[in-house]
Amino acid sequence: PQDITGLILAGGRGSRMGGVDKGLQNFNGIPLALHTLMRLGPQVETVMINANRNLSAYESFGASVWPDASADFAGPLSGFLVGLERCETPYLLTVPCDTPRFPLDLANRLAVALEANEAEIAMAAGYETDAQGNRTIRTQPVFCLLRCELLESLVKFTHSGGRKIDAWTAQHKTIVVNFDQPTDDLYAFANVNTVQELVNLEALPFA
Repeated sequence: PQDITGLILAGGRGSRMGGVDKGLQNFNGIPLALHTLMRLGPQVETVMINANRNLSAYESFGASVWPDASADFAGPLSGFLVGLERCETPYLLTVPCDTPRFPLDLANRLAVALEANEAEIAMAAGYETDAQGNRTIRTQPVFCLLRCELLESLVKFTHSGGRKIDAWTAQHKTIVVNFDQPTDDLYAFANVNTVQELVNLEALPFA
């Protein structure tokens, strides 16, 4: 853990939630970003937050807050870039603010796989359930453990117009880590895009 900096991605526009600041919406009475911070903090050395509005509200959570360097909205990779620029440890772990049940052993399992495979990036994969109730394992590109020397590569990628996380990670040795063990939460990677999805996720008991 002492070699990993955590980064909470809270810089999105929240367009599918009516434009509200998603990270400040309550999940079981606690702002999503603060809930994420409480879940991520014990797994890493320190935590930063990437946010582009309401900065003082995020700072009140006790973490350093950094907005995107550019107004040219590049999605989560803008946050990745901020994190890699500010990271003072060998590794950066990215986590979105809208997935409140992510694993408590996320950092450890990604780190073990990254080192075992001598990879540059470890990416999580977890269960997703479609409207018909079918459950599949899918990669979760916003959950990535990155070697911090990838900064130069990401600068080049974004400056050339690149926006998709998996298009960038495909340029590097990436190991995918499946969170599909019997003890893993089926909703660990369920993210919230609408108010109704937030209500629905709140109603589910924790595994």
